[in-house]
Amino acid sequence: MADAAWIAVDWGTSNLRVWAMDADGQAFAAYESDQGMGVLDRDGFEATLLALIAPYLTVERTLPVLCCGMVGSRQGWAEAAYLNTPCTPPDGQTATRVPAKDPHISVFILPGIKQISPPDVMRGEETQIAGYLAATPDFDGVLCLPGTHTKWVHISLGEVISFQTFMTGEMFALLSKQSVLRHCISVGEFDLSCFDDGISDALARPQSLAAQLFGVRAGALVADLQPAEARARLSGLLIGAELSGARPYWLGQNVAIIGGGGLSKLYRTALAAQGVDATAVNVSDTTLRGLKAAYESLKEKV
Repeated sequence: MADAAWIAVDWGTSNLRVWAMDADGQAFAAYESDQGMGVLDRDGFEATLLALIAPYLTVERTLPVLCCGMVGSRQGWAEAAYLNTPCTPPDGQTATRVPAKDPHISVFILPGIKQISPPDVMRGEETQIAGYLAATPDFDGVLCLPGTHTKWVHISLGEVISFQTFMTGEMFALLSKQSVLRHCISVGEFDLSCFDDGISDALARPQSLAAQLFGVRAGALVADLQPAEARARLSGLLIGAELSGARPYWLGQNVAIIGGGGLSKLYRTALAAQGVDATAVNVSDTTLRGLKAAYESLKEKV
């Protein structure tokens, strides 16, 4: 078992990802768990972490642990106060130290970012932004971070200027699994042409979204709309409505997408139909790069 110089942690609502890092800042082992913030009480975080990193603990030293994500929320291990926009992405100097019962770990949590007007917050995405800027320091434009709660973030001169969150992913999950639409939506199958049509229809008439959504159900009942087509149309309608609302962010802007492969591809396809050639980067790699950048400044506090 190789020695770890420090531990990088991305702790979200549903999942936990941990990397063992060597002295050169390279990850040599990675672990995943479904023990996200949403299933833990405050006393459960340390035990969950220790179970994953036990092989790297020694009596001779204290192992630094740097975390980002919902672990720093009010319901997490400890609340890490938000930074205010406009601001540079958080680094190790702004991290909150968390008291740990085990003396062999020294735990720090990076803060999120808040926006007062209009009110908005992010936790975890700020580390992805830091990772992207570490690799692309001269970027000036908009970052799209698709997910359960998709973020559109205006970046200029290395700072987060403003951002807006859309509950598109959560709405898709609720509508496809708990609404009347669940009776006509497939699992996994996807018709890209119906997705494109949904994007176009929502952008053309965003004010009619509620009616267009019921049209998915009606189409399955009387117009032979197939389950794979219904799933794709629902996705297209919701992402199209989001693009309509986020138009001030992406229109005429340099856009980069930070996300998982399948969802990023859908957003890139939707933006391409509007004449926006967005680049896409891997979210896991970008998150780890952000944690590495933050750790460099954290060394002074460890």
